[in-house]
Amino acid sequence: QVQLVESGGGLVQAGGSLRLSCAASGRTISRYNVGWFRQAPGKEREFVAAMTRSGVYRAYADSVKGRFTISRDDATNTVYLEMNSLDSEDTAVYLCAASSNTQSVYQVRTYDYWGHGTQVTVSS
Repeated sequence: QVQLVESGGGLVQAGGSLRLSCAASGRTISRYNVGWFRQAPGKEREFVAAMTRSGVYRAYADSVKGRFTISRDDATNTVYLEMNSLDSEDTAVYLCAASSNTQSVYQVRTYDYWGHGTQVTVSS
């Protein structure tokens, strides 16, 4: 089993940047497909970005494509989400997730393990 802990959220002005971290423990994160999701108040959890265990395939939601980058550091067993050109629509709790299966990386139900999330607030 893998445990996930997110950090790096905070308050940032529109146009600014943040880098979120997802520290994994218990198992090597490279054994899993990993994803970032977000959930704003009153809205459903939505896909943001994902990376397959090989590290070759990366996927992004259309709303963040070109602004966000997912990456992984195997030495520290950590997954990152670099977020640039932030706007108020990006305000949400951001959650890291890991999947041990081969189903679609875009779906919430694919993921077996979840962190508790980190709040990102973008002021306009």
